[in-house]
Parts: sequence; C-alpha cells; structure tokens
Amino acid sequence: MPPLYALAHHTVGRYLRRRWRPTVTGLDHLPHGGAILAANHLSVADQLFLGILTPRHIAFWAKAEYFRAPLTRGFVTGMGAIPVDRGGGRAALTAFDAAEPILRDGGLVAIFPEGTRSPDGRLYRGRTGVVRLAHRAGVPIVPVGIVGTDRLRPPGTRLPRRHPNSITFGPPIPVRVDRPADIRRHTDTLMATIQTLTSQEYVARHARP
Repeated sequence: MPPLYALAHHTVGRYLRRRWRPTVTGLDHLPHGGAILAANHLSVADQLFLGILTPRHIAFWAKAEYFRAPLTRGFVTGMGAIPVDRGGGRAALTAFDAAEPILRDGGLVAIFPEGTRSPDGRLYRGRTGVVRLAHRAGVPIVPVGIVGTDRLRPPGTRLPRRHPNSITFGPPIPVRVDRPADIRRHTDTLMATIQTLTSQEYVARHARP
C-alpha cells in the first residue's frame, strides 16, 4: 500500500467513520488475488468512501489532467492512481496498459462502468471497458453498489451534510469471452447485478459526461 494511501486510509478513514458512520457489507466477497471493483457512480465522494472502506489498496482511474496540474499531481501519484486520457484513441488505452499489470500482480483496480457520475441518481448503461480489461488480465469483476453519497452534498449546499450511505460488495463475476457479443452480454449482466445492490432505476443508454 503506497505510504500516502496508507496514511489517508488510517487518518481520513477514522474521521469519516466517526462523522458519517458509513456501512459496508459483503467484504467477504473480495478475492485474495487481483480483481476489478465495478461500482455505480453517484458523487465525487464515491472514490473516497470506497477507498476507505475497502481494507486493501485500490488503484483508481483518475483524469490525466490531475497528473499535469501542480496542485494535484503529487497527491494522485502518491495515492497510486492510474491516469486516464478521456480524449479516446491510443491515449485512452494507456490506462488499460497501466491497470493490467496491477491486476496480474494481485491488486485491485476500481472502475465506474457508467463512465461518469449519474446526472440524476439513476443507473445508466455500462461501457464495455471493464469487461475487456477483466478478460485481458484474467481476473473477476466484483460488483459494488454505492447508496447515499449523492445526498452528502446536495445541489445548492456549501458544506457536506450527514446522510446515511453504504457500500455493498457482491459476489465476484468470472469473465469469459469467446466471441465479441460476450463483451456486451457480460457488461449488461454486471450492470443488472449492480442494480440489485442499489435498487436504482435503470436507463438503457449511456450517461453523458
């Protein structure tokens, strides 16, 4: 676990647990080896609570802009984040190249398959990158349901509010791709499983960034 991540996990985690009292269930579903944590995305707080409530280090994907800005470069690097260029093309695929060895070495990588935060609290159609990466690295996908983080700072408020929030880990989903259609099928199954963990309304189209 990177030193900065370990420090944040201890100090920030203790504060968050004391103030917001988040609940976590299903930690026994976390495998001992490599796996992708695939979660719904409601708030910028999702990464924080997921990182704090998971006992192992998680490598999050972060916008490449964070690695170029002086104020955030040291922080995201120290947290073991993986840069993602959202412009597409070969640049975007470098995130896959960086995540694959982490997974093969037994690490955890967190991905939000919707590709962006939900604009209205509903669950949107998943993008196939999470399944493609799981297939390449030979690891399972652990579905994660996050509830309540969108209410910590509702629109129009300046400071975070106390509101119940929870994270639920589901059983790992093995990925086997024998033909291209399997990629979309696995992605739809993953999103349906996440929906059972969150009870969100499902939208059969991609959310706009």
